[in-house]
Amino acid sequence: MATIKDVARLANVSVSTVSRVINQSGYVGKEFYDRVVWAMKELNYQPNAIARGLVSRKTATIGLIVPDVANPFFSDVARGVEDEAIANGYTVILCNTDWNLQREQMYVNLLQGKWVEGIVLVGSRTPEHELVGLLNGLPIILADRKPTHLKSGVWTDNEGGAYLATKHLIEMGCRKIAHISGPEDSPSATARRAGFRQAIEEQVGVYGTVAQGDFRYDGGYEAAIQLLSAEDVPDGIFAANDVMAIAVVQAANRKGIRIPEDVKLVGYDNIPMSEYVYPSITTVEQRGYDMGRMASKILIAQLDGRDDVSLTKEFEPTLLVRHSTRLDTP
Repeated sequence: MATIKDVARLANVSVSTVSRVINQSGYVGKEFYDRVVWAMKELNYQPNAIARGLVSRKTATIGLIVPDVANPFFSDVARGVEDEAIANGYTVILCNTDWNLQREQMYVNLLQGKWVEGIVLVGSRTPEHELVGLLNGLPIILADRKPTHLKSGVWTDNEGGAYLATKHLIEMGCRKIAHISGPEDSPSATARRAGFRQAIEEQVGVYGTVAQGDFRYDGGYEAAIQLLSAEDVPDGIFAANDVMAIAVVQAANRKGIRIPEDVKLVGYDNIPMSEYVYPSITTVEQRGYDMGRMASKILIAQLDGRDDVSLTKEFEPTLLVRHSTRLDTP
C-alpha cells in the first residue's frame, strides 16, 4: 500500500507539498499540484480520511447516541439519522447507552476524541446544563427531547400524545386508569406523565394512578403484574411505550385478565410489534424515522454553515385505535 512518502518520491516533491494538495491547505503551484495528482493516481494512493480530518477538523462523521438500540423505536430513529447523513456525504458512529446515564456522558466525551463533527443525542436524560459543560462547543442536536438550554432539537409533543391516549381510555368508558411511566429522570416520560394527569384531572369521576416503569419489557411486566394483582384492578392502562404495553398483554394473559373486555390498553410509539401481537395495541404514533432524518438534516445544515433549515421541529402525535381498546376493531 502506497504511503504519502511514496507519492512525494514519485512526484519529486516534499511530503509537505503532498500534504498541502491532499488537505487543500496552503499554496501549491500548478506544476507541482499536477505532479502530485499524477503520482497519486499512478500509485492508487488513497488519503487517510482520519489523518486529513486531524488537519482540517473535517471528518464528515457524526456521532449518534441512543438509549436502547434493541427498542424498535430507537432503531427507526437511528435509521433516519444514518440515511440522511449518508445522502449528504457523512458517516455515522453509533453508541448505545443501555439507559445508563454515566455511559451516555462517557460517549459524549469519547465521541469528541474521535473527531466527530457533531452529535445527535437521542432520548437523553442528562440535564442540559451538564451537556453544555461536556460539549466544549461541539454542535449537538437533541432527538426525542424538547430542548430548553440547547438551541437544536426534534421531538414529538409527548404531553399532547399522552393526553390523547388517556382521553381515549376515558371515552371508552374507563374510570380507574393506571399509567405505567418511564424513568423518573426521562424528559419524555415526565411529559407523558403530565399529559396523563391533565386528562385525569379534567374528568369528574375518573381516578388515575401512576406505576413506575423503565421503558423496558421487564419493568413494564413487573408494574403490570402489581396493578393486575391489586384488589382494585384498573379498567384502563396507559403504558408510556409499546414495549411496556406488550408486557402488559403478557401479564394480563398470566392473570387470566382479558384485553379489552376487562382492561383496556394504550401504548406509545407505534413500533411494528404493537400491531402484530394479539390483541393489537392501540397506540400513539411517533414518527421515529422522520424524527431521525430531521435531526440529521438540522445538524448537517449547521455543520455546513447553512441557515435555511429551522433548528427545531415538533412532530404531532397521532392516536391509532386497535383491538386493545375496542372489540369492534380488527
